[in-house]
Amino acid sequence: MPPALQTIIAASVRWLTWIGDQGTRAVAAVVFIAVAVPPIGALLRHYLTVAIVCLLCISFMRVDLAALYGHLRRPGLVAAATAWTTLGVPLIVGLIAWATGFDNHSPGLFLGLMLQGMASPMMASPALAAMMGLDATLVLITLVTSTALVPFTASLFAGLFLGAKLSVTPLALGLKLLGLLAGSLLGATIIRRVVGAEAIQRHKRPIDGINIIILLAFASAIMGDVAHDLLTDPIFTIGVALMAFAIYFALLAVTTLIFRRVGYERALALGLMVSQRNLGLMLAATSGALPPATWLYFAMTQFPLHLAPYMLTPIARRLTARAETSSTPAKAGAT
Repeated sequence: MPPALQTIIAASVRWLTWIGDQGTRAVAAVVFIAVAVPPIGALLRHYLTVAIVCLLCISFMRVDLAALYGHLRRPGLVAAATAWTTLGVPLIVGLIAWATGFDNHSPGLFLGLMLQGMASPMMASPALAAMMGLDATLVLITLVTSTALVPFTASLFAGLFLGAKLSVTPLALGLKLLGLLAGSLLGATIIRRVVGAEAIQRHKRPIDGINIIILLAFASAIMGDVAHDLLTDPIFTIGVALMAFAIYFALLAVTTLIFRRVGYERALALGLMVSQRNLGLMLAATSGALPPATWLYFAMTQFPLHLAPYMLTPIARRLTARAETSSTPAKAGAT
């Protein structure tokens, strides 16, 4: 390899490593960069599906198979969390919207809410949980099981609640989701075979950096019009932003309370996962053919998605420290 190319590669790895080391700070900065530089969004919107597939590939590529099998041997908690995120959340969202008439009053926002509820957890959730010091393995296995089910559950709930509001049929939605997930899994499997799991683990920090850059591309593609919307209709835009925060923290709080019996550290990890919905997957499955209000809601959800991990990190670390402190006397007594 020529010396000049070696220098460029080494500098790129150092730069990516630095970005990856910023953790939740870099994830939080993503949304502000995306809003502050609208031309990036206009340029990248055509590559939205590519960004989503890359994020999926990276997440599948980094799956710890040994940890995955370990949790599968104790499937009770994983099954309960999977049922809640794939069945409970979309069913409750749909029933509340139907009972209050929100589906007819604001069809664009209702479509965004339902697609959010039907989506699987975001593929970056395990990485975010790890950055916060939470149980990333539990998040990972629940993410894998719920993602495997989402083509079927999303098709079911689209048929129940959306009907003509969706630009694609429920069956087509399910098939597109299945194709995206299967293609990403195949790509990740090939990368793992060629590169090797040890090399992937060894280069964890620069891969984190790549992940954050792709998150920036994804957020920019969705949030390119936010500044314009805020100037033209500030009241509606701020209202949608408040709604996005309320839904995010409601999912986080309710999930944490439901699973509090397994310990608040694990419950918070599951709450983070359930509140971090993979809206990009739904955008790709619908080919972005969504009403303006739905696009705006998806853009506003990026604020809590990226800011909440940074905001919640001190709480997560206190819970983790408390759990470790309480487990130490138990181990000492056992010996």
